[in-house]
Amino acid sequence: MANLLRSAKSGSDWGPSELHAYNIVVEFQNAATFFGLNPLPQPAVAAEVLNNISADDMVNDANYKLLRYMDLAMDPVPAEESAVDDFAVHLLSLLGYVPRTRMLRTRADIPLVVCGEQSHAKTDVCIVDSDDILLLIQEDKRHKEPKDPEPQLIAEAIAAFQTNNTRRTRVLGQDPIAHKVMPGITLKGTSPIFYKIPVTTELAQSVALGIYPATPTIIHAHLPQVARPARRLSEGMKPLDNRASILACYEAFKNFVN
Repeated sequence: MANLLRSAKSGSDWGPSELHAYNIVVEFQNAATFFGLNPLPQPAVAAEVLNNISADDMVNDANYKLLRYMDLAMDPVPAEESAVDDFAVHLLSLLGYVPRTRMLRTRADIPLVVCGEQSHAKTDVCIVDSDDILLLIQEDKRHKEPKDPEPQLIAEAIAAFQTNNTRRTRVLGQDPIAHKVMPGITLKGTSPIFYKIPVTTELAQSVALGIYPATPTIIHAHLPQVARPARRLSEGMKPLDNRASILACYEAFKNFVN
């Protein structure tokens, strides 16, 4: 693996070979292990969101908009990227992910040093607090391009770690942090996969220098349990049972956004 070819690719161009090249492995866990909770908490949404299928059944305007964004995200236009991003922004806002000091951003461009060259990683959605990046979301765009969102999300997490530390040392005059678990989500329509991405100084420097890190990076992921797994992508959060299960995961995941 140490002899694998490494090049200064942007985060959008990362694929499975970059994960091998930097000794990164993704392991899936069940809900209790991943979230450290059993059972998962009840989602902090109005009862009408959990009990009514259609946007037209909503009394509250914000809940109506959530389900309308959900409908748009489930039927993406091939040349368009905004529908899933719009859904994610509204959902995270409704679930309380962005209290006063936090901001939701779309298409943020994060500097990424790879193989000694300055590159970048562009997020679909991220949460920032005083310019520190706290959460990353990457849409699965394989309906229009053959790219796996998982390596792209991981590249964004490494870029966020590098950028957060640069701000600490060059702006705030603080010591860099040596380890940070960056939370991330990939979204195919409204169907998420949750990630806890541990980024260390060793990993970030190995990517920056284009060398193989001796210590493996084990990323944990969770695919929410739904009643009809084979129809996961076509159903997304539309059915009420899927919606309750997925929203409970979002509620539990807030513990890792800090």
